[in-house]
Amino acid sequence: IDATACNGSKDSSPIFYLVGIPSLQEFLFFPVFFIFLFFYLLILVGNTLILAAVVAEPSLHKPMYFFLINLSALDILFTTSTVPKMLSLLLLGDHTLSFPACFLQMYVFHSFSCSEAFILVVMAYDHYVAICRPLHYPVLMTPHTNAALAASACLTALLLPIPAVVQTSHMAFDSTAHIYNCFCDHLAMVQASCSDPAPQTLMGFCIAMVVSFLPLLLVLLSYARILASVLRISSREGRSKAFSTCSSHLLVVGTYYSSIAIAYVAYRADLPPDFHIMGNVVFSILTPVLNPLIYTLRNKDVKAAITKMACPQSPGHSGP
Repeated sequence: IDATACNGSKDSSPIFYLVGIPSLQEFLFFPVFFIFLFFYLLILVGNTLILAAVVAEPSLHKPMYFFLINLSALDILFTTSTVPKMLSLLLLGDHTLSFPACFLQMYVFHSFSCSEAFILVVMAYDHYVAICRPLHYPVLMTPHTNAALAASACLTALLLPIPAVVQTSHMAFDSTAHIYNCFCDHLAMVQASCSDPAPQTLMGFCIAMVVSFLPLLLVLLSYARILASVLRISSREGRSKAFSTCSSHLLVVGTYYSSIAIAYVAYRADLPPDFHIMGNVVFSILTPVLNPLIYTLRNKDVKAAITKMACPQSPGHSGP
């Protein structure tokens, strides 16, 4: 079935109109634009600093930091798939997207979101091996294995959204379809269609379960094993060191799933559309902006590498 217009020529491709935040007054567009721009620049600068510091500092060439730079790269790509369009909408009133552009944005947004969830699982597995099987760590977490784990996470994430994107592209839309969001995401596009939304909503829900709750379950299982191992460590210093190794990752996992919960509750609760839209915006910005802050503030190795890079002559920050 081809995507056809409900009202208009069957041969013409629909144009998607991004409504943005419906109740936002026009005089607030400029301040909100600067808030989004500020967060976007924080995301770009913070994650680029982590990427540069890990690549430049030989002491950080370890599996944990290899996965961290994968996460930082994904954060940059994830926000770049949506935020520039949101900025253009607020500053220039650029509300429209073509049919291919809207579906491309939807695919890229959901792919990078899935990739983050799977990379967080791989990072949890890395912590599990480091703490629960330390003697096997050099054998289990080789550079080849690390690359294979990261590639598998990203490849799976690239494939998972394809059925939803293809099926949604076959739905019928008006010649101008109104998307109640600041960008094209699956549920907002299904709701904008004049086809029956139930099958696509169900498919989206099933995919969301796979990419949200299955990774969360794997992370929780990893940390259950880690907690059991840590509690068997006799020295208080040893337990403290093991917990501090995991603290940054746990905060990032907490932030990621909190933002998903906010987006989910905003959609499911009987709330005005603005809350639905802001829930999605929070999901698309919150984790990428907090990840670099968490890792630079809580991880002394990353903090030292960034300081060394910023002040190369500074004493006390020489590499090993």
